[in-house]
Amino acid sequence: MNDPKKSLSEANHDTKQESRRRFIKGGGMMLAGGAIAGSQVSVARGAHAYGTDTMKIGLVGCGGRGTKAAMQALSTSGGEVKLVALADVFDNNAQTTYRGIKGNHKDQVDCADRIFVGLDAFDKVMQSDADVVILATPPGFRPQHFEAAIDAGKHVFMEKPVATDAPGVRRILAANEKAKEKGLAVQVGLQRHHEFRYRECIDRLQNGAIGDFILARAYWNGAGVWVRPRKPEMSELEYQMRNWYYFTWLGGDHIDEQHIHNLDVINWLMDGPPVECQGQGGREVRNGIDHGQIYDHHMVEFTYGDTNYGNGMKMLSQCRHIRGCWNSVSEHVHGTKGYCDISKARIYKPNGDLAWESDATEISEKGWQQEHHDLFSALRRGEVPNEGEYGAYSTMTAIMGRMATYSGKPVKWDDALNSEIQLADTDSMTSFDSAAPMQPDEKGRYEVAVPGQTKTV
Repeated sequence: MNDPKKSLSEANHDTKQESRRRFIKGGGMMLAGGAIAGSQVSVARGAHAYGTDTMKIGLVGCGGRGTKAAMQALSTSGGEVKLVALADVFDNNAQTTYRGIKGNHKDQVDCADRIFVGLDAFDKVMQSDADVVILATPPGFRPQHFEAAIDAGKHVFMEKPVATDAPGVRRILAANEKAKEKGLAVQVGLQRHHEFRYRECIDRLQNGAIGDFILARAYWNGAGVWVRPRKPEMSELEYQMRNWYYFTWLGGDHIDEQHIHNLDVINWLMDGPPVECQGQGGREVRNGIDHGQIYDHHMVEFTYGDTNYGNGMKMLSQCRHIRGCWNSVSEHVHGTKGYCDISKARIYKPNGDLAWESDATEISEKGWQQEHHDLFSALRRGEVPNEGEYGAYSTMTAIMGRMATYSGKPVKWDDALNSEIQLADTDSMTSFDSAAPMQPDEKGRYEVAVPGQTKTV
């Protein structure tokens, strides 16, 4: 999609089949041995095949996910991989990650003098000799960091979601076009695309295993995540970045930060994003001063348009962070000839009898490890997979759902994608003394979206 602000109808005007090629081709979903998962999938040839040469990685964002992603990259086969630079805004995070990775991969860590700290630390990793950079900061910074990585000529693995607002999504799409022009690989941490059971199941469904799709359901219902209280010595910006999950500009709300996985699976199934949605949400339990702005529950009805696999199909989406309730992290689809629990890779007949179950065996750490095997093996063959577009579209799907729950109004895809509402200007942040995009009132509370009043498009 050359124009990041092009409408979905314009982007898909050619044919349904072209839509399918674009959405799945963007995945670059490679099997461990190099076989392509799905007849429509292709990857571009790169200018350089690394073969068995040492590949160098840099890490931007030293939280738990970034640390684990770096270790998974170091655990790939086919040739040596070394960590040559790492960065975080917090020194304690950077040092903890350095010690943790070195303790597990002693001979593969060569960055003792390239541990960078601060809001500009990411740029120093881009100036290093890393071949691949891992972007794993809070997602509000992802567009800025991704753009910098592509400008620096780096292959990229970036965690999901890839943005927290529509301008950020468009920035990702624009930088992704640059990546294609420069022959750079782009991989997004939507790891279900790299799990054998999911791939096998989606392929069967798209080939008619349950007939025409009637209804889909997607859930990420659980107890929630950590809270990091304010300390007296913190500036407002530092506090928000420490407690980033609870600020929409940083984390996107949990519909974007977590539930994107489930929404992405249904987009994958349908070969593209929904055309509109409406929903409800709020802060019923998690509503203290340490809980920033975000909701603790969202319920969204998404509508898919004229794709290869459905016209007007609804997806019912739930995500919730409240303890003591029914929990589920799963995806489901109902069809004219049966039902599928996608998350368990099981297909049932209309009478409830099991019709098929995948017997695929996943590797240790499943898709989280497999996605790195796939990326590095592709680069060693001189191939450059690109998942940037579908990563951006699935991120935008989650943001559109949040727009609906925050506003209480229906939202159309084209309006959502073209929204000019920017939650934060991360480029202007140079230190913890910079102004935070959201300021608390005299009681320490932050502005929270009010359905029926809040403008989101």
